[in-house]
Amino acid sequence: MNEPAIIIDDTTLRDGEQTAGVVFSKREKITIARMLDSIGVQEIECGIPAMGDEEQAGIKALVDLGLTARLITWNRALVPEIRASIACGVQAVDISLSVSDQMMAHKLRKDRAAVKEQLKVALGFAKQHDLYVSVGGEDASRADLDFLVELMEITRAMGGDRFRFCDTLGIMDPFGIYEKVSFLRKAVPEVAIEVHTHNDLGMATANAIAGIRAGARFVNTTINGLGERAGNAALEEVVMGLKHACGIETGIDTHRFREMSLFVAKASHRPLPVSKPVVGERVFAHESGLHADGVIKDPHNYEGFDPAEVGLVRSIVVGKHSGTSGLIERYRSMGITIDRIQAEPMLERARAMASKRKRDLSNCELMGIYLGGDTLPKAA
Repeated sequence: MNEPAIIIDDTTLRDGEQTAGVVFSKREKITIARMLDSIGVQEIECGIPAMGDEEQAGIKALVDLGLTARLITWNRALVPEIRASIACGVQAVDISLSVSDQMMAHKLRKDRAAVKEQLKVALGFAKQHDLYVSVGGEDASRADLDFLVELMEITRAMGGDRFRFCDTLGIMDPFGIYEKVSFLRKAVPEVAIEVHTHNDLGMATANAIAGIRAGARFVNTTINGLGERAGNAALEEVVMGLKHACGIETGIDTHRFREMSLFVAKASHRPLPVSKPVVGERVFAHESGLHADGVIKDPHNYEGFDPAEVGLVRSIVVGKHSGTSGLIERYRSMGITIDRIQAEPMLERARAMASKRKRDLSNCELMGIYLGGDTLPKAA
């Protein structure tokens, strides 16, 4: 079977775990890796061997699972770190270098020539050991484009497999990402591009998709958008955005997204917001009278995709903004049939109660409203 045109490289177990305060146990890492593999994620960035024995043991445990997904580790472009990855049993590595003048001067204390030489040494060592190599350009979004071309030419000449364009600070917009990735694709077409976007300005998903539209073939994601600072592009958002906004299939089975998101939320101690795009509990909840009526008539009126695609269900909420159609439908779901004449005074009471309590109403509260009327409940 041919692999899809777009490859998802999920980094929940690496960049996701770098979220401040997040630690996954070995058992949790195995569960997350198996989940990702089961839905068809093609590559899993599974850790940083240079962190030490415990991290290496975790990576080896993932290697021993025999997953279909390719496991790749993150390393600085240093031979000892690549050697540690080899000892873990992986066949693929990301070797990262700071590539902006800002970071070269004020973090590495190196010039461009030294960084190019570092890449040559590290990449040469990795390829001598038959590794699949992604060359990671840290802070590429602030780097000189001509310098990035030089690094990509070195990558091409020495057999590197792809170049990771990182918006490390999450400061780009989709238009800028599109322009820069397009430029690099045309400049060095032989080297595949991977996009790694952060969410500091709330544009990680949009930037990831823009990079793909510009010609990137690989994209980094994390479940729930975990990651450094404001996080990374969320797996569920990128996959569903590509599918429904761009008509691009990734080969990912999306039906377990909600289940996966809940597991990672619990493991990371980062509760899932109810309005979290794609997988939040309330993203398919309808209260407004106009919207509820439209959804009841045809879900396509107000839903961009079927909630079942991501493991969710639709709900009709009764609150301050509800209309009679929504109230009737909610009672129907409770096994009670009412008509519009009955619904009108009940709706008035429901709206008043919701306004006073500053929330939508539970089934118990709605039953109380119904029983306060002149008729007994009637089975649907």
